[in-house]
Formats: sequence, structure tokens, C-alpha cells
Amino acid sequence: MVLELFAALMLQAADKPVPAITREAETVRRYDGDAGQGAAVGPNDVYAVSNFKLVRFDKKTGEKRAEWVGEKARFPHINSCAVIAKDLVCASSNFPGTPHVSTVEVFDPMTLAHRRSISLGLGTGSVTWIDRHDGFWWAMFANYDGKGGEAPRDHRHTTLVKFDDQWRRLEAWGLPAIVLERIAPMSISGGGWGPDGKLYLSGHDLPELYVLRLPMGGGVLDHVETLAMEAEGQAIDWDESDKGMLYGITRRTREILAMRVPRPR
Repeated sequence: MVLELFAALMLQAADKPVPAITREAETVRRYDGDAGQGAAVGPNDVYAVSNFKLVRFDKKTGEKRAEWVGEKARFPHINSCAVIAKDLVCASSNFPGTPHVSTVEVFDPMTLAHRRSISLGLGTGSVTWIDRHDGFWWAMFANYDGKGGEAPRDHRHTTLVKFDDQWRRLEAWGLPAIVLERIAPMSISGGGWGPDGKLYLSGHDLPELYVLRLPMGGGVLDHVETLAMEAEGQAIDWDESDKGMLYGITRRTREILAMRVPRPR
């Protein structure tokens, strides 16, 4: 079913080079989450992310357990969240406002009470996801061609940044052309390090999951594979308590999707 949906959407994006796709993530469960931006997942909970609103649901029953609604002026665009250690760590920006301002917003994963904020400042793009991997913080900064873009940067300036524990920038990488061609004129909306140590990214509107890895040399990520999935881009999150399970959303119904990603080749 996902591959059929993928083929239909490809007709709408016929002007973009299509990567060879032979494998897909299987949707195994749906939650009525009314999610607008993305999903997050913990051992016992799933979360709907919708700009200035977060909702926690029981993973087993789907029952609503907690809700947080922030000031729209202060939290106009919380794009994604991830359960990291004892926090729900979220990527927030002023998208589609310019100049781009990005922050890390930290919440209690149970009550959803706001704990603290870390300002990443201006000049790189709009942060769309944050993850913890190999003892470092990682974040993706989106750039756009049209709405929400900040000239002279465009989608080609979308950047993966590696930070230390004090959020000092250490290294950064660009995206390969095969991914940039698919996400244009938008950018990367979701991502995170998978259980296989590879980086998985999702765009803004195509049902595709891009698998990448850090390069042995140079400053551009290596493309490994592109998978089909039901989620039409947007923010995603790995379930670290259930290896191989990835959570996302479908904007058609605003449901949260639990998807099983095929084992790496």
C-alpha cells in the first residue's frame, strides 16, 4: 500500500529525479493524535507535536495523558521532539519568520511542564530536529527557497551540525544532491540516528525516508538508500525501546504512525 501511495505522489513530483526505491517501512499501528508537525515516542508513551501544542498519549491504549499549550508568540513553531535521558527535547524556531531564530526547548516527558530553553541564535537556519548520539548533540538546520527562506540561503544550505555538551558548534555537513533534489524547494523536517548508526531524514511532503552516513572525507553526507514510507515527510522519532520502530505522522488524517523500518542491508 505504501509503495502505491508513493507512486501516486511521485506523479505530483515528476520533475524531480526519483531515487531507486525497492524497500518500504511498514505501518503497523495508528494513533488518533491530531498531530500537525510530527511525533515523538518513549518507552510507554507517544507524543503529538503541533507547533505550540504537545500532547502525550499512552502507547498501549492510545489514551490522552497530558497536554501542554504554550504562548504562540514565544513558541510559534515547535517542529519535533525526542525523549532523551529524562527529558523531552524539542526543536523550536520562529518559522516562517525571518531572520531565523532557533532554540532547544526542554520539557518534562510525563507532565509536559516546560523546564528550560537553550537559544541557538541566528545565522544557520531553522532548527527542525535534535538528537543525542555518540556523546554529542546533533541538529538539522533547514533552509528554504520561498516562504520561510532567508536570502541568500536556500534549500541547498540545509545543514547538519554537531555540538558538544555546551552547545558549541564542532562540525557541520551538507546534504548530497540526490536528497536536495527531492526536498526542493523545502527542506528537511525530521531526522535522527537509527539503531544501525546511520542517519535517517525525512523531508517536508514526500513519503520518503533518506538513509545517510557521515562521509570518510569531505563535508557532504553520503547517501546510502531511500526508503518508502506512509508518512509524507514531517518530524520522525525512533523508538529506542523497540528496535526498528520509527514514529511519524500523516498529514492527511493527522494520525501518528508506528512504522517498522526494514533491517539495513
